[in-house]
Amino acid sequence: MKITLLTDGGLASTVLAELPPQVLDTDTLSEGTAAELHRLVAAAARSVAEGTEEPSSLARDAMSYSITVEEGGHASVLVQSDTTMSAEFAALLRWLKQHTARQ
Repeated sequence: MKITLLTDGGLASTVLAELPPQVLDTDTLSEGTAAELHRLVAAAARSVAEGTEEPSSLARDAMSYSITVEEGGHASVLVQSDTTMSAEFAALLRWLKQHTARQ
């Protein structure tokens, strides 16, 4: 499984636009760590599918996050923002930020 994290918006949008996406491949992880990532992705995907909140116009400078999950020739994209983020998506986002910072 390959995960790509793109961050957009907020006050740093011009700086973020110039940065490459953060990419993580489960082939580079231990079996236990890869299993944890699979669990987090599944939980986030369920929460995104269930959620129907629209972004708030009160937070024009909110960050948005796009997580692309590629596995078995299929790609799915999970998108959330600071104002509409589910707890499950936030957990996945924190995990990805921690683990991609180590690369």
